[in-house]
Amino acid sequence: MIRDLRAAVRPALRKGGTPYEPYACDDTTRDPSASSAVVDCAVYHEGRRVSSPCGPAEAMRRVRAEGGFAWIGLHEPTEQEFAGIAREFGLHPLAVEDAVHAHQRPKLERYDDTLFTVFKTIHYVEHAELTATSEVVETGEVMCFTGEDFIITVRHGGQGSLRALRHRLQEDPQLLAKGPSAVLHAIADQVVDGYIAVADAVQDDIDEVEIDVFSAPSKGGSRRGGDAGRIYQLKREVLEFKRAVTPLMRPMQLLSERPMRLVDPDIQKYFRDVADHLARVHEQVVAFDDLLNSILQANLAQASVAQNEDMRKITSWAAIFAVPTMIAGIYGMNFKYMPELGWKYGYPTVMVITVAICVTIHRGFKRNGWL
Repeated sequence: MIRDLRAAVRPALRKGGTPYEPYACDDTTRDPSASSAVVDCAVYHEGRRVSSPCGPAEAMRRVRAEGGFAWIGLHEPTEQEFAGIAREFGLHPLAVEDAVHAHQRPKLERYDDTLFTVFKTIHYVEHAELTATSEVVETGEVMCFTGEDFIITVRHGGQGSLRALRHRLQEDPQLLAKGPSAVLHAIADQVVDGYIAVADAVQDDIDEVEIDVFSAPSKGGSRRGGDAGRIYQLKREVLEFKRAVTPLMRPMQLLSERPMRLVDPDIQKYFRDVADHLARVHEQVVAFDDLLNSILQANLAQASVAQNEDMRKITSWAAIFAVPTMIAGIYGMNFKYMPELGWKYGYPTVMVITVAICVTIHRGFKRNGWL
């Protein structure tokens, strides 16, 4: 898939970028607010990364003294690991609880002078063949605390890493100079771009299932598409995808349309582009759900038709075999005086009549499509 890299927003200034500096410091100068969950901590002044501080508290001291903003990245912090950062940045306890425990629906909330945003990341799980137990999509979460001079990103799950995004933004100081809202936009843009890629991959899986269901039956009358479990599993995975996309529609609408003090007006224009791509993905996911419903119904209808065909064949053969059974039953009765019982050609005559009747019935059923 050819992705829109939004060149006007994120120009790749490969030669003039600021080199990436890992988050590290020695034990003698370690910030007490730092924790093992912090994967990166940096201060950006006029869009350029300055030397990395030794923790969130020192980062904020430098921001308040020199200006700019701090970007602290965390991965699956515990309550104890996040407590010091929450106190330092004055984060609301409800938002902190959501960020620590995760499993939140996408949303946008404002707590005093902080925006709390939740994104669900979606990753497509490659598989050689779709089965009734295949995992198609894998979800994660990225939470953002956006303030006037800081942004804190909390990531849950093995997917949705922001390292490459941070590198790319650091190569565009002009964009980073817009402040924390530029980072928030870049994260939203990356998440929605991921949705587009997953939607294309899921479309391929749905096309495969659709072809299997509506293809001609193989020799012997069996159908690969007859396994409704594959369709139902794919429908469950699409539902998981839908739970990530649909709730994000409202937050993107607010970020793109409602003026916010914490969002730079120039950056807000670009949220409209993200909202537009999200709306397109949402339409795709809804269409996937409806299409899978139709495929599942068609599969069940085909199973019913196949069962009816089997019953008609069984009934037809039962009717054919009923003729010799009836004649044999009649002449098997122990009566002394029965018509033609002593006739020399009685047996061959009865056999010929029996075969003729059976052939006539078979041709009739064949003509009517029962056999």
